[in-house]
Formats: sequence, C-alpha cells, structure tokens
Amino acid sequence: MINYQLKLDELHVIVEEISEKFKNGVIVLRGDLASGKTTLTKAFALHLGVSEDVTSPTFSLQQCYGDRVFHYDIYNHGLDHFISLGMLEELDRDGLHFVEWGDEKLVDILNSASINNLTIIIDANENNSRNYKVDYAHA
Repeated sequence: MINYQLKLDELHVIVEEISEKFKNGVIVLRGDLASGKTTLTKAFALHLGVSEDVTSPTFSLQQCYGDRVFHYDIYNHGLDHFISLGMLEELDRDGLHFVEWGDEKLVDILNSASINNLTIIIDANENNSRNYKVDYAHA
C-alpha cells in the first residue's frame, strides 16, 4: 500500500503516478461522506482530457465521460442492486471505472471475475488535505 498526504491543489501527483501504472480497470474509491471521492475522479478525468463537468452520479448510478472514463456511485442503491442491473459487466469494458463507495465485497467480485482493480481509501485531514492510501494489490 502506498500512502500520500496531499492538499487539493496537489492531486496531480497521485493522478499522474497512478495513470502511469494503471491504464485500464476499476478504481474503487472508499472514504467518508465529503472526503473527496468525486474530487479525485474529477482530477483523473481532467488528466485524461475530459472537458465535461464531472459530477457525482449519486442518483443516476453511472455517468460516462467520453468512451474511456466511467463514474459510478453505489451508496444509494447498494452493491446487490448494482449487480442486479448488470453493471458488473460494464466494469469489464475498456477504460477507467471509478466506483464510489465500493467495499471489500466488490473487490472480491472483481478479483473473481479477473477484472483489473485497485483501491484508494481517502481520509480527510485538517488544513484541507487528505490521506490517500492506494492498494495496488489487485492490479
């Protein structure tokens, strides 16, 4: 596991490092409410050339940006509903898939299906900084 402590204007550091190593698969985002999951997804999308405004898919479940950036939020619907809608198959498409509120059960399912994935755990700190714990164990 790799740890980063970054302020919001330093997100490019983690985005660039991960983008070099991880070009295709699922990035599971874990953290408390307002920890910065969508903000991190926005930083990745900007780095990947997405010009659209990236917003949380809290109520829509999925948002697509171009043909390579996909953003999901399973908080309101739950993992079982996500799977019942056939969304697991979506995660196997080429591109980067950012899943907010993923958990170990999702990671286990991704590993069972041989879907490339990594987990980022975000913890908010004082002074508008965050701890990012990146687990490449499944990539």
